[in-house]
Amino acid sequence: MPSPIPLSLLALWPILQSGMVVAVIRPGFFLELRLKGLFMSEHHSGASPLTGVALADCATCRHRALLATGKCVPGDICVTAQSGRQIDRFLRRNSEFAQDYLSDGFWERRAIAIRYAPLELVRALPRDSDEVVRRVVVSRLPIDELDGYVRDTDREVRMTVANRLAPEQLHTLLDDEDYLVRLQVAKRLPHGQLRRMAHDEDREVRKEVARRLPPFALGAIMRDEDAEVRRVVAQRLLPDNAAQMLTDADWVVRLEAAQRAPLDTIAGLVDDVEPDVRAAVRQRLDEFLLGDEK
Repeated sequence: MPSPIPLSLLALWPILQSGMVVAVIRPGFFLELRLKGLFMSEHHSGASPLTGVALADCATCRHRALLATGKCVPGDICVTAQSGRQIDRFLRRNSEFAQDYLSDGFWERRAIAIRYAPLELVRALPRDSDEVVRRVVVSRLPIDELDGYVRDTDREVRMTVANRLAPEQLHTLLDDEDYLVRLQVAKRLPHGQLRRMAHDEDREVRKEVARRLPPFALGAIMRDEDAEVRRVVAQRLLPDNAAQMLTDADWVVRLEAAQRAPLDTIAGLVDDVEPDVRAAVRQRLDEFLLGDEK
């Protein structure tokens, strides 16, 4: 898995101003940053530099005829430079040449070429040894051709698969070893299958399940061991179920439950140890009494 270069916000600001960062392909992985050399693995010793301008020898370049048309510019738009930014600019303007670089020795050039090459050529490619290249392949392959990448060794590849697979096929990733992959599954899994993830070992996955389960089905996770999960549950419960959480050990859960439970069940919280809970209960009771008087 690639290890990002640690950049503080102050260090990143000049890069953002320069226009080097174009887009984020999905949450969890900055592919465009990686493709442009801002993030790289240790084994990618030839990745694009963060500073300086990479120049290639135009005299020996087979694309030198493009100089006259402005479709390549030394130090800015160049496919032979060791610069992901320049390679991307070149192939974006000259996509007809992308297929010539699908087997290039430089991982960054291959990855960018795959973005612009005809799909039929991408589909015919052998499995690449580089994880970034595989991520780009997975982002382009038809949904029904992703099965071969469901068990890929790279987490980001599997996350991309989880983000693109047809919902009815997501069950193949329910037991993935990485919680971020399972989190992607939980965000897209059909509601009828979500209960299968209600007891996932990771809190963030269970919180996503709590956000998506229909309110009538939340009873299955009302007693989750983690208060953060129960808080999400309490925010969405039906009134009768909310009453069952009025004695929860977590005061935020009690507060949420007190705002949803039937009025005849919340009187016991008027002396709750937590001021916010007491205030919420008394406000509901006062509003009821005032309305009854009117």
